[in-house]
Amino acid sequence: MSNVLRTCRGFVLLFNRQCIKSVQRGFHSTEPCFDKRPKVDVVSVDSFNNVQNKNKKTYLDMLRVYQMEKYRSGHVEFINTALKHLDEFGVNEDLETYKKLIQVLPAGKFVPQNYIQSEFMHYPKHQQCIIDLLQKMEDNGVIPDWEVEDLLVKRFGPRGFPVRRYWRMMYWMPKFNNLSPWPIPKPAPNDPYELALLAIKRISSIDIESEVKVYKTNQLEESLEDTWIVSGQSPDQKKLIENHPDNIPIYIEGGFRIWLRKQSIIYFILRTEPPPAIENEEQEDEDDISNFRVPFLDNPIPKKSDKIAIKKTVHEQEDGTILAVAATGTSSKNSLLSWIRFLEKDGNPRLTRIPILFTSKSPLGNVEPLSELDESKKEVEQSKQKVPIE
Repeated sequence: MSNVLRTCRGFVLLFNRQCIKSVQRGFHSTEPCFDKRPKVDVVSVDSFNNVQNKNKKTYLDMLRVYQMEKYRSGHVEFINTALKHLDEFGVNEDLETYKKLIQVLPAGKFVPQNYIQSEFMHYPKHQQCIIDLLQKMEDNGVIPDWEVEDLLVKRFGPRGFPVRRYWRMMYWMPKFNNLSPWPIPKPAPNDPYELALLAIKRISSIDIESEVKVYKTNQLEESLEDTWIVSGQSPDQKKLIENHPDNIPIYIEGGFRIWLRKQSIIYFILRTEPPPAIENEEQEDEDDISNFRVPFLDNPIPKKSDKIAIKKTVHEQEDGTILAVAATGTSSKNSLLSWIRFLEKDGNPRLTRIPILFTSKSPLGNVEPLSELDESKKEVEQSKQKVPIE
């Protein structure tokens, strides 16, 4: 009997030891779960704002630092944050920068494995993020190349939505790239003088005989400013000024704004009222059905009129006749007066006898030169200093 009891005690002790070992093994097996990967903070807005030298090199360095992280996360947030600062760093029109942003996403991880995943937008946040990047490229006029397609296919497969967006861009953007009849260098020049030449040539291209000339105000004795004037006028416009009556005034209107890519320039026009239209003596009432005629059966009634209408030129519009167009360096009244003096010497002597008026018909409001604005600000500051504050 004692031997049986000893044997049972041995089995109990052995069972307890095995249970303790299994518990210890289970506890040790859960230790790696507590050793989690360190979190990597997503690049915030302050990370881009704290950069002192904002250029292409520093922008690419920030992308490179993010890609060097071992356990990086938050790819979508990082790309969305980086897209917001493209304009600040001046890389919004750089194709290489967009390629580096696409390379932030790891290759092969988001590729769908079947048609169901590809049609139901596998990893939708990541695909929408790259679609927004491609939309940013299209808004800035950046045409992708074939390397961009390879980068997109490696990350989303040949049926991914960003790849489809890329195909549409490659179909339409090259067609519209050189479609404009007024080519502008890319990027557009920042010099107002060069912008004025491009703008006046574009406006005056409606008449192939138009001539664009540049005047210097220092060549006039009566001029009060030293600036440049870019003027456009055609021979037909000179004939219109020559035949213009002396009792009808001519107006200088402006300034109007014309955009050349992301740069703008202000221009002015020399306009007069349109000539009265010639009306037929016999006015037919369209609502009168007493003498109803069928156009397919009855002969048309010829309209009798002894007046002869002269064919209008392209410069004679319904709202007025455009006689000249110009852009000046200061956009001031003194420069516009110098423009009129140059037109008088350049084949328009009749302007000396025609009254010329300045109008305030400008969508931009009162256009004042920078020098006058600075003087007015100084006067306001001086008046504030003189007035005591109680």
